[in-house]
Amino acid sequence: MPKNSKVTQREHSSEHVTESVADLLAHEEPVDYKRSVLNVTGEAWDKQKDGEEELDAENRPAWNSKLQYILAQIGYSVGLGNVWRFPYLCQKNGGGAYLVPYLVLLIIIGLPLFFLELAVGQRIRRGSIGVWNYICPRLGGIGYASCLVCFFVGLYYNVIIGWSIFYFFKSFQYPLPWSECPIVKNGSVAVVETECERSSATTYFWYREALDISNSISESGGLNWKMTLCLLVAWSLVGLAMIKGIQSSGKVMYFSSLFPYVVLVCFLVRGLLLRGAVDGIMHMFTPKLDKMLDPQVWREAATQVFFALGLGFGGVIAFSSYNKQDNNCHFDATLVSFINFFTSVLATLVVFAVLGFKANIMNEKCVVENAEKILGYLNTNVLSHDLIPPHVNFSHLTAKDYNEMYRVIMTVKEGHFKELGLDACLLEDELDKSVQGTGLAFIAFTEAMTHFPASPFWSVMFFLMLINLGLGSMIGTMSGITTPIIDTFKVRKEVFTVGCCIFAFVVGLIFVQRSGNYFVTMFDDYSATLPLTVVVILENIAVAWIYGTKKFMQELTEMLGFRPYQFYYYTWKYVSPICMAVLMTASIIQLGVSPPGYSAWIREEAAEKFLFYPTWAMAILISLIILASLPLPLVFILRQFHLVSDGSNTLSVTYKKGRMMKDISNLEDNDETRFILSKVPSETPSPMPTHRSYLGPGSNSPMEMSSAPNGRYGSGYLTAGTPESEL
Repeated sequence: MPKNSKVTQREHSSEHVTESVADLLAHEEPVDYKRSVLNVTGEAWDKQKDGEEELDAENRPAWNSKLQYILAQIGYSVGLGNVWRFPYLCQKNGGGAYLVPYLVLLIIIGLPLFFLELAVGQRIRRGSIGVWNYICPRLGGIGYASCLVCFFVGLYYNVIIGWSIFYFFKSFQYPLPWSECPIVKNGSVAVVETECERSSATTYFWYREALDISNSISESGGLNWKMTLCLLVAWSLVGLAMIKGIQSSGKVMYFSSLFPYVVLVCFLVRGLLLRGAVDGIMHMFTPKLDKMLDPQVWREAATQVFFALGLGFGGVIAFSSYNKQDNNCHFDATLVSFINFFTSVLATLVVFAVLGFKANIMNEKCVVENAEKILGYLNTNVLSHDLIPPHVNFSHLTAKDYNEMYRVIMTVKEGHFKELGLDACLLEDELDKSVQGTGLAFIAFTEAMTHFPASPFWSVMFFLMLINLGLGSMIGTMSGITTPIIDTFKVRKEVFTVGCCIFAFVVGLIFVQRSGNYFVTMFDDYSATLPLTVVVILENIAVAWIYGTKKFMQELTEMLGFRPYQFYYYTWKYVSPICMAVLMTASIIQLGVSPPGYSAWIREEAAEKFLFYPTWAMAILISLIILASLPLPLVFILRQFHLVSDGSNTLSVTYKKGRMMKDISNLEDNDETRFILSKVPSETPSPMPTHRSYLGPGSNSPMEMSSAPNGRYGSGYLTAGTPESEL
């Protein structure tokens, strides 16, 4: 902009400068006024042609279809947590009763906040940094905090994809390599590996063959070259999917989003045909109503809702920013939220059908082993044959017969019963064994699949599903980094994406050393939960209390063509902030009550043992939380005291499509007055500034229609009959 322009003079002078509309419009360089709603020529508007011109002018990609966008949002929100976290929480927190608090919190927290993120991304058409710089520059740290959390989560999340890749390639053999314990030679004698014999074949394969895990986080043990190679493959897949932005990732979503549903349905059908599947499903849906009164259940349900939808990461905003302005994002929010919920229920059915089958297998083994003990006691006269019911046949001993025999022996030998070392072998005990995360996917589920007919096929399908679930979530997580950075700093998409993947791979080597699994646990437990909760609370406050719920609802009405339900007004303004504040408080209390620690695998004992983090690990843990939250106060302070620009001058917001006079600079003074004060709707301008700066507390919003100055330079447009804003 020329130094002697009137706009520049105003910045350096306290004198009131009156500018002509022609001057103002001439200096608004980032905007193409052919797409403004100002239409004084009476030309017919060709929507298709103008849409193509707008895309070229803005150079912003768009989704090829609505289906591609919906699949991208589903692929991002439906992830590994739906398969291995939700079923565990359902089992732990009352079975079918857990679905009630989850569904209630999904409706009053998840859906409104998910809709909010979709709406601001679509309306402002920028990544998370640009969106929050626009809405409230002093809270612009929200976008940077989201990027940091996405980076931390992406680091360890891709390691899990690497583990799945390792198991995927190991599945192409029969029998599966984790179906039996390995035999080792001790001199001339072949014996079963001790660590495997004392645990199980699948547990041994996971901890020793796959991870080659050390005994504690303090024992690095060097890099695990197999997992290092798998991590490289995982980051290569993510880089290839992301290198062209949504033009490449959108096509990947057709497969990565739909394939998991094919696998889940196949597993459900196969699982229901397995012996004992019904036991598992009945166990899952049997409600324990007393659990609904436990505050811990509601806290865990809220946390699961929060993470299941990907709130606060920036991926939701990034994906929605590539939408058309008139897209019905309310429908999208409702659809994706409930698809996510039903996917969790579907995955839970599959998991419990398979675990029910596994519980029956393990229960039968328990019965056989303990029956052999009883026979031994009978042969050595430790137990009398009179204790055995006459109808019991040891050759075909059922679980019911064993339980009857067990109760008789326990009653008669009450004083010395513990010395016999007999187990109850109850099916409910097997079903009650809570398994989540890697324990479910890489131990419990793999063990169940070894008993499937054609087990390698099902193993290949299962781990291919995990890879696709992880890849869909990783694309959304990486979009939460790349989209705002590219929008804000105008770096080359391909160069930044490749550089980001290479850097993440190098940093991620910490997770593929022999102690890497312990770092995955640390990052999973502490790097995201508290910072993201704070981020989402501030997002809610920024829109509902700083920007204004009424104004936001009005703009949604203009964008969607209908007014959203009042339900959203009250949830955004009151319900969601209060619920999120309670959740944050509960999370902080939980961190204080539960000492930070991890489950270590002790090789000599062939068992897990809870250990506390050493001092240096605690320092890393605290640093993760502080670093992820640091942009929030830092940006606030810098912009509060005007130490840096508010960042809003780099933003331009899309004008509503229309036609504008080609040579606006030729307007005479009297034409300007007529042009501004025109009463004809088709000639009425919609003077949305191309950026929005923070005006300070109590100041008028630059988007408010009044005679007060608005925009960065206080141009003071007067309007008649125009919409409140055109973002």
